Order: sequence, then structure tokens, then C-alpha cells
Amino acid sequence: MKPDVLVAYPLMPRQMAKLEETYTTHRLDRLAGDEREAMLAAVGHKCTAMVINGHVAVDEAFLDKLPALKLASCSSAGYDKMDVAAMTRRGIKLTNTSDALLDDVADTAILLMLAARRRLVVGDRYVRSGDWGRKGMLPLTSSTSGKKAGIVGLGRIGQAIARRCEAMGMTIGYYGRSRKQGVDYAYFADLVELARWADVLLVATPGGAETEGLISARVLDALGPTGSFVNIARGTVVDEPALIAALREGRIASAGLDVFYNEPHPDPAFAALDNAVLYPHHASGTEETRDRMAQLALDNLAAFFAGKPLLTPVN
Repeated sequence: MKPDVLVAYPLMPRQMAKLEETYTTHRLDRLAGDEREAMLAAVGHKCTAMVINGHVAVDEAFLDKLPALKLASCSSAGYDKMDVAAMTRRGIKLTNTSDALLDDVADTAILLMLAARRRLVVGDRYVRSGDWGRKGMLPLTSSTSGKKAGIVGLGRIGQAIARRCEAMGMTIGYYGRSRKQGVDYAYFADLVELARWADVLLVATPGGAETEGLISARVLDALGPTGSFVNIARGTVVDEPALIAALREGRIASAGLDVFYNEPHPDPAFAALDNAVLYPHHASGTEETRDRMAQLALDNLAAFFAGKPLLTPVN
């Protein structure tokens, strides 16, 4: 008998085919409304594992319909829509895929930083429109080499960003709940002080209730009119109206954003801001990384059913 696995969010095609070959899969991801509820009522009691993604909400009510669940194998890094405390109380293990995506996400942070500070999108439009020939050279921008990078959240992704910033000749400081052992970068226990020190503030902290609104108007004002802000974390981490106001009023110089509070319909005010570079939550969006993420989710399932240690446990 193949183990029963609930699929709340699909994997990449190759891994999905392997999943369906190895397990009895129940494709909740294909259903909505009454059909979804009917499937949960019919098979929820026998699914000991599920495949999920950070886009799916997991709360007490959902977990009540899965009384046999022992593993949620998440194919994304983020899991802020999931009630991890409730899962832990019920003896449900959660795994994620941060290890598989850190390089592409860190690369995207650098891409957004440079594009924002060097006005890449504005320059592209300047060439395409013919303004270069009509109006002459684009106004000067600001160097990044030799500047100070303040990283909010020095986990694996944050450290990957720091390594890239170091290679560009930047000085690194960071903010987190505690000082990281074995890390020589300057530690700031006060986020406002980090922002005041930094030329670029890059956010790589998890989302969720603990970090909601962490980047406040006060933090942005401390970053100042020559500072750049980069977010590859979650839109909830930022007070978005305060960010829009700071960009519009020139209280910070620029921003590079991969994530937004209301996805996939971000505040339309962003579209009018020439000093913001916008990307559609696509930092991990390469064929190679998405393949690794799906494979890691599949490998965590295999480890669970083989009685082996999970590869990337969260709780």
C-alpha cells in the first residue's frame, strides 16, 4: 500500500510525476469550495503527510480536518501563512526549502540594489524613448562599492547577501534577535541605529506576526535621503504606506522590491515611483532553483516515510 499524501500545492512536473508514482496522492490543489471540503472529509483522516507551499494558509481549522497528519513538506522558504505553533502542538513536523534557493534570492537582492541605486529601469527607458539623444546624458547616480550594507536578518540568505556585498567592497552590519556566533560583521541591537549607519538596508528576515511592520517610518527616516532599501523577505515586514511616502517625498533615495503587502496586486502607487525598482516575487524564479526546491520537498517526504531524520526541519 502506498502512503496517502495530500497535495495542497503542486511540485514541479518532474517531481510531481515522482510523487504520484511513489504515493497515493490526493490533489487538493485542483479543487475549490465544496469539492475541496468533500476531499478533506473523505481522505483527511488517512493522510499522514502533505505537500504544501507558503502561499497556502494552514490554521487550526484546516489541521482539524487532517487528524493523522505528521509532516508538512513545504516547497518554499516562507511559511508565514502557517500556524507553526499549532502544528508543533499537534506533533506535525514542518520542513521548508531555504537551503535550495538562497543563491538566487541573494543574487536578486544584489540585482535590485544595483538597479535601484544606478537607476537601471529609468536608464533603459531613457534609451528606448530617444531621450538620450534629445536630452543628453542621464544625471549622475551613486556608487555602491565602498558603502555600508545593513542586513536585517542574518540567516542563511542574509549571510549569502552579505558575502556578495563584501565582494563588492561594502562594509557589513546586521540586525537580529541576537548576535550571531562566529560572525565578524558589526552587530546592531537597535534597528533604527543600523538604518542610520547604513547606506543600503536589505531585509532578509522571515515574515509573520513577529516581524510585521518591522521596517517602520522611523527606520526609513533613519536610513535617510541618500539611502536605498531592498526587500526580498515578505511584504508584511514593511509599513508599506510609510515606504511609499518616503520614496515619494525623497526621504529615502530608492528601493528595490521583490515582495509586496498585497500580492499579486500591489499598491498602484508603486507604479508611479521612478525611484522604485519592482519585481514580481520572483527571486527564486529560475528553472534550476525551483527544481532544487521541489526535489528537497520530495526528499523530505522520502526521509519521513523511511523513518530517517528530516533534511530541513523548521520545528
